[in-house]
Order: sequence, then C-alpha cells, then structure tokens
Amino acid sequence: MLQKITLLRERVQDWESYPFSVPAIRGLEELDFRSRICFFAGENGTGKSTLLEAIAAHYGFGPEGGNRNLRSSSTESNRSIDPLTQCLRLSFDKRTGAGFFLRAESFFNVVSHMDNLDNEPSFSAPISASYGGRSLHTRSHGETFLTLLELKFRRNGLFLLDEPEAALSPQHQLNFLLLVHDVLRKHKDAQFIISSHSPVLLGYPEAQILSFDDDRIGEIAYEETAAMQIVRRFLNNREGFLEELFKETPSLFED
Repeated sequence: MLQKITLLRERVQDWESYPFSVPAIRGLEELDFRSRICFFAGENGTGKSTLLEAIAAHYGFGPEGGNRNLRSSSTESNRSIDPLTQCLRLSFDKRTGAGFFLRAESFFNVVSHMDNLDNEPSFSAPISASYGGRSLHTRSHGETFLTLLELKFRRNGLFLLDEPEAALSPQHQLNFLLLVHDVLRKHKDAQFIISSHSPVLLGYPEAQILSFDDDRIGEIAYEETAAMQIVRRFLNNREGFLEELFKETPSLFED
C-alpha cells in the first residue's frame, strides 16, 4: 500500500513554473494515506489530476493511462508533470508494480494505441485478448470503462483513476462502487486513489477525502465536499436554487 507522498522541496528548481505554480502543489510537503481508498476532491485547476498523474508516472504507468507494460503518449504536454514526478518520494509498505492508471481524458488514445499494436505482426497474443477479446472502441464510452474495470481491477495493485465518472451514468457509478467494494474486500493489497467531482463516488463509506480547495491539500469529511453541498442544495430546493443562480449570474448576451 502507498503510505506516504513526500515532496522533496530541495529538488524544485522553479517554484513559479507549472506544476509548482499551482498553489496546492506548491504547498505540498507530505500526504499520509490512512485508507485503501482515497479521493482527491476540489475545483477544476486545483491540482488533483496533476498530482495523480505525477504519482502514476513515478509508479511507472504510461502518461495517458494503462499499466506498466502499456505506454502511450500522443502529445508533448504529457511531460509537463515531469518536474513534479522527479521531486516526489513515494513510500510503500509493499510496492509490486501491479495496478492500472485510468485517465478519462486520454483513454481514447490508449485504446487506439492498443489497436495499432494489435495490427502489427506479432507472435504473441493480441492485447485485446486481455480486454474481452475485441477492441474497446467497439463499445460505448461507458461500456468501455466498465469492461476495463471488470477485467483489470479485480486484483491486488495500485489503481489510480482520474475522473472515472466522466463516462458513467449515475447507475453505473453505483456499479463502480460495488466493484471497488468487492475488490477491496477480496484483495488485501488493492488500493484506490481517485480524482473525482462525483457526490456518488465521494460517498464511499470511510473513504479518505483530500480536498485541493483553498490553495492547500487537507483532509475533509464527505459532508464538507463542495460536490455534496451543491447537490444537496439543488435537490432540497431546485426552483429556489436556480432562481438565485440565474439572478446572480450576469447575462452572457448583454449588448
């Protein structure tokens, strides 16, 4: 299990450049993981995905997702987190190299990379044989995610997921929680770190939630997450909530 992340601040060469220009990253010293399921929560741009990607790169996963044997990179921007990766220390009680990195933003590129490799002459079994026997592109976005989760996450390892709710309906988000619960129950060395905005996923019982809001990284309770508070206000008084929202928001079409 990943127990601690330390930022080796003496290795930082430029505190004003990305990713150290992100306040929560710049203020990082140590993070302790006390649960086998931890969520990174917070607004867009607060550094959740940045830190998750750096953890994945440090562990040996490909920059666009996959496992340590599948490395796809379609853009030079994937290297933007390299300075942070090089300044991290990851402390494990057991580091096996097993696991998977699911990056919703770039997983299409990973599947395309897998298909291209399968189209090349090879004496080994096609990659698709490990993913249900056919290209993941033949499934819908949500079906692709669920197939991946079913086939690649039911084992021990470090599983890093960046906004998995992007492709999942509310019902499928519940299915995802069932899968995570089953994996954690059956595999004592499985660990999940998930960046998410979903009040459904964030509600996993006894999960550790690290907030990146307010220019810092700190542990908060589920009831303190912005996602839960906004949804609660909306559901408790939908009409009043929207009336207040529209009244306070300036028109985008003013002359």
